[in-house]
Amino acid sequence: MNKRPKAARSSSKTPPGPGPGRAHTASAGEGTVIYEKRNAIAWITLNRPERLNAYNVAMRDDLFAALNTAHADSEIRAIVLAGAGDSFSTGGDVSEFGQAPSPVAARWIRFRRDVWGRLRAMPIPSVAAIHGFTVGGGLEMALLCDVAIAADNTRLCLPETSLGMIPGVAGTQTAPRRLGLGWALDLNLTGRWIDADQALFIGLVAEVVPLKALNRTAHAMACGLGRLPREHAAIAKLAVWDGLNSSLADGLELEQRLAMRLSRISAAAGFNPDADRPRPRRRRVS
Repeated sequence: MNKRPKAARSSSKTPPGPGPGRAHTASAGEGTVIYEKRNAIAWITLNRPERLNAYNVAMRDDLFAALNTAHADSEIRAIVLAGAGDSFSTGGDVSEFGQAPSPVAARWIRFRRDVWGRLRAMPIPSVAAIHGFTVGGGLEMALLCDVAIAADNTRLCLPETSLGMIPGVAGTQTAPRRLGLGWALDLNLTGRWIDADQALFIGLVAEVVPLKALNRTAHAMACGLGRLPREHAAIAKLAVWDGLNSSLADGLELEQRLAMRLSRISAAAGFNPDADRPRPRRRRVS
């Protein structure tokens, strides 16, 4: 939600890019969302810094289009979702609340462009690079990504219940799957603020880094997660995400089916697995 608490500590208005390895092979748009193709990584940046990247209908539409672009590009192996300016995102822009002609029209807008479903179902790894205020729908966007990396100035909360609502960007469903029941209920019911170190402790983020290192770390994480062919990553993600909605027995059966499918794909492609590929780390970097 686009509440305006005191500004989070920040050493720069926009986190720096990933350093010397940054190669822009394509860049599109300076609107509410910026799409950049940096070699095999798609950078998708929320770009309403004057509103702390609170999303409106235009931003949802632009984000949907950017995700579709990454989905359709066979060269893209992973995406990074970031925010311009002082914050990642403060969720929905309250100035647009209640402006739909009717509840039916509001539901149709969401049905026509299911941006949150698209983000969750991306067949390639997704990394959220969060900093500053990561609030409401902003935090929920991070939870829809596979991995989140936080700058040390990040402050997070789910304030919807204090406004007479519940989280509407899947936060009631993704939080218990990422954090467990207790922490999910805590954040959803209390709306209390937590900092980056607390987010690391409860498993909401995989790593905390200095703000100046955020984009570089997120890019390295995306490159590591994106080393697999797209088909392999898609099958692994399907096994994990769909398994969460299944019993253990059904999940194991799903795993066996997908393993057989992946084996056939690998054999046909002559895939040679890299046993030394890097793995995501969970640690505090000072």
